[in-house]
Amino acid sequence: MKLIPEIQAAHGEIQTLRRTIHAHPELRYEEAETSELVASKLTEWGIDVFRGLGKTGVVGVLKRGDGNRSVGLRADMDALPIQELNTFDHRSRNEGRMHACGHDGHTAMLLGAARHLAKHGQFNGTIVFIFQPAEEGGAGAKAMIEDGLFERFPVDAVFGIHNWPGMPAGHFGVTEGPIMASSNEFRIDIKGIGSHAALPHNGHDPVFTAVQIANGLQGIITRNKKPLDTAVLSITQIHAGDAVNVVPNVAWIGGTVRTFTTETLDLIESRMRRIAESTAAAYDCTVEVAFHRNYPPTVNSAAETQFAAEVMKEVIGSERVETNVEPTMGAEDFSFMLLEKPGCYAFLGNGDGGHRDAGHGAGPCMLHNASYDFNDQLLPVGSTYWVQLATRFLSRG
Repeated sequence: MKLIPEIQAAHGEIQTLRRTIHAHPELRYEEAETSELVASKLTEWGIDVFRGLGKTGVVGVLKRGDGNRSVGLRADMDALPIQELNTFDHRSRNEGRMHACGHDGHTAMLLGAARHLAKHGQFNGTIVFIFQPAEEGGAGAKAMIEDGLFERFPVDAVFGIHNWPGMPAGHFGVTEGPIMASSNEFRIDIKGIGSHAALPHNGHDPVFTAVQIANGLQGIITRNKKPLDTAVLSITQIHAGDAVNVVPNVAWIGGTVRTFTTETLDLIESRMRRIAESTAAAYDCTVEVAFHRNYPPTVNSAAETQFAAEVMKEVIGSERVETNVEPTMGAEDFSFMLLEKPGCYAFLGNGDGGHRDAGHGAGPCMLHNASYDFNDQLLPVGSTYWVQLATRFLSRG
């Protein structure tokens, strides 16, 4: 590895920041204390600070030379509504809230890079440090964009990192094109006519209809979608009835759809509506379909991905960089930024959990797990990557 010595020397300071953030997790759009910490550190290091984008977002701007070329580096700050099982010293102090996805580490890595660039950086251009709220279901990236992020702070490209448990610690994974899926949810309400369970012919059964709709929806994946177009349609809820001897008036089913392309998503939504409406009509029921598109697919642009991979190899060695990593059906609202600007989103291996301090909870060190903890060994790796990526990007013609 070719880690920057000054960043390695500052590891203790950045680790303290990471653990402070971990101990005081805040949910989406409530990141007041975290935002204050980020803003105060950026100001301390001489970086211009702008607040209030996406409610609790923070933007730091560092300009050298003519400042004409610019690059955006993004970290997310919010935590999850999970009760932490860990009992080590930096465990969550906030009941029912936990940094179980590593956003504390993402924020700390970018702070480490900002510190170094402010104190030692030699570049010609503008670096925009984007500390984003509400990634966990709140579309904070979209909120910042709608508040004028890229109009006020234009960038030529934008980059993001997410730690990835199970991948060897300090390794990078990246791929051109889709790396994470779109996230969408649906609810189908079926209205029928209730009856005594012994006399079902006197009504129109919404429960039976719901089951037929559920079966029919799986045909979209196996018979309507092209086999090479990856997609998942999962029904995760079926609700109906209160008594064993009563056919209820209503029932509903709900679930999620994940795709790597908008075209596939359009097909699935269209077919879902038609199947639900036609099936309900066949059994003399009526139906209402609500389909909500949460996050679009996260799609890496080719040139920026190739460039980022070069920087990764420079920092940690080519043998530790997977340039064709398997995409995941998980979702990420950095996708909204990649709709606006070219860029690259990458995974940074968090290891298998062996790094955790004594007092960690039972269970794997996986994302959204109550026993998770970010691997502090990654802090100088991520910060070095950010510094080298920004410096090299601004030096390009």
